[in-house]
Amino acid sequence: IARELGIITANEGVITGQELQKLSDEEFAESIEFYSVYARVSPEDKIRIVKAWQARGEVVAMTGDGVNDILAMKEADCAVSVASGSDAARNVSNLVLQDNNFGSMPKIVNEGRRVINNIKDSASLYIMKTLLTMLLALVCIFTGSAYFFTTNNMLMFEVLISAIPSFVLSLQPNTNRVKGKFIPFVVSRAMPGAFTMAFGILALYILSLIHISE
Repeated sequence: IARELGIITANEGVITGQELQKLSDEEFAESIEFYSVYARVSPEDKIRIVKAWQARGEVVAMTGDGVNDILAMKEADCAVSVASGSDAARNVSNLVLQDNNFGSMPKIVNEGRRVINNIKDSASLYIMKTLLTMLLALVCIFTGSAYFFTTNNMLMFEVLISAIPSFVLSLQPNTNRVKGKFIPFVVSRAMPGAFTMAFGILALYILSLIHISE
């Protein structure tokens, strides 16, 4: 039925609870990517499925609305239930769908990805600004020169480099899968921009000094 509905392809497998119980945890972990449909599984089998994916380093979400799903929902990284589900299922859930429609999940996932990805990009922009300010301040401290920007310059810098671009970035329809750690990603994106801008500012400053001396 799943193949006729297009849920799975001919290369994907179906396994029942009885077949699953015959497999050891090691055997199941090796073949879990092959199975896409599980039939007549027990609450304990659901926990095995969740743990097997987690052992592969995946973030696992579990959906359910009944008492039989509670153990796996508690074990999963994210538990999703519906408003019409049992009280116990709703209490252990991280997210409750008020429209009782699991079909809303793709929209929820895409919105979450958009928010996280845009926050990462905006954070990179602000960290870049902070790193640039620190670099220029260190240069001024070691050279004993005055800071490169006045208050009016800094106001333009904040508006044109941080405020407007971060506002535009926050509206981007970025639904790519979230990958990597937040801090390493932000720093890796911010450092090249900060050093490039610092180099450009110092180059212009040196050129202006040469022009004045001539």
